[in-house]
This record gives sequence, structure tokens and C-alpha cells, in this order.
Amino acid sequence: MQNVRKAMIFAAGLGTRLRPLTDSLPKALVPVAGKPLLWHVINKLKSSGIEEVVVNVHHFADMLIGYLNDNDFGVTVSVSDERAFLRETGGGIRFAEPLLSLEASESFIVHNVDILSNLNIPEFVEAAKPDALSTIVVSGRETSRYFLFDENMRLAGWTNVATGEIRSPYPHLDVAHCRKLAFAGIHLMSGEVFRAFEKEKAGDRFSVTDFYIKACADYPIYGYIPDNLKLMDVGKIETLKEAESFLQAL
Repeated sequence: MQNVRKAMIFAAGLGTRLRPLTDSLPKALVPVAGKPLLWHVINKLKSSGIEEVVVNVHHFADMLIGYLNDNDFGVTVSVSDERAFLRETGGGIRFAEPLLSLEASESFIVHNVDILSNLNIPEFVEAAKPDALSTIVVSGRETSRYFLFDENMRLAGWTNVATGEIRSPYPHLDVAHCRKLAFAGIHLMSGEVFRAFEKEKAGDRFSVTDFYIKACADYPIYGYIPDNLKLMDVGKIETLKEAESFLQAL
């Protein structure tokens, strides 16, 4: 079993779906059950054995940095400062490499700040294939956008069922024979991903989803379906109202 000690939390986003709250507050500090979303995610990671956390910041960065400085979470917390420009998810990971300070063989968790779940992170880590560049948590929930996986749960592409768009490095991909699964906002990445970013000339600002779709033919990227997953994306005002009950149920 891998010993995963480090994690990155995406907290830099503008939180547009949570307006008007995010007109004066970063999404990561929006409260649920009396505590900011960021508090819930850091504490989940800590309880799963994570010792070092990198948090990227952009929108209301000073407020976020102040919150992190004023609280002791029992883990080492570093700030990846994206105030110069928002780098998107892939660019944010790439920019944080010096703070993560990983060996190539070492893996790390990436977690969206607006995701609450009952995911058993140690089980997730143990289930990941040793050769995986990345393992992404997915589920069968209904949405319009899905990752596409082959029979071995290796990523093969992506589709938007509302528009019919299909993206894949495989020109003759048979979508009907793929498993369509929704992304849950949590990944386990190998430190090798930084070499892959460089080799693929990924740049400074890019979506990690776009990178996965482009690179999945050349790099082993897998999906992981947890047993009895309960998950809530608290990125919208509607779900925010349900989030406290969701946490109590967990």
C-alpha cells in the first residue's frame, strides 16, 4: 500500500455558482454547519493520514491566507499563490510542484474544496493500480458530462450527452461499449504527472480534465468507483442549503 502524506486542495476558483455569497467571500470560506468548506476538506484529509496540504488561492486570496494563518489544523499547510492569474486545475497542480516537493514515485491527493463525501481515502489509495499516472474517483450519478472508461476502467475519453460531443485520443472509440461515469472531484496522482505535463507541453494554464482526455492513450489513467459513495458538490446555492443535512447524515 502506498503511504500518501500530501494533498492539494483547489480553492482558487471564482465560485460564480455561489453568488452572491462569493461576491464578498472566497468559495472555500463559505460556511456549512458553522465551518468553512475548506475546514471540512482539510479535516477529512487529516483524518485520512494526510500530513501536508497545499491550498491554491486567487479569488479573495488575502482572506483565505488570513484564515489559514489564523488556524491550526494539525497538518502543515502551504499556500500556492495564483493571484497573478488563475491557472485552472491542471496549471494549478503544475504551479504547486515546488510546494508539494514530491519524489517521482510518490503520490498525492487532489481534492476540490466544494466536495463533501464519505469517501474512505485510505481504501481509495490502496485500490489504485501501481502503474497509474492518476486515479480519479467516479460514480454513476446522472449528469450531462461523463468520463468514458474501457472494461479495465482505464480512461478512454469524455462525452457530453446533452450536446453529443465526444473527445478521445482514439478516433474510432465505440462509446456504446464504454462505461460512462461522472467525476467526483477527487484524484490520486503520481509524482510522475509533472514529467508528463512537461512532455506534453501542457503550459501554465490548462484544465486537468483536458490533459487527461488528451493523454489517456499514452499514460495509464484509471477510474475508481467507491462502494456506497455519498457525495455532494456544494458549488451551487441550491446544494449549499442541503449540505448541513448531508454532513449530519454522514
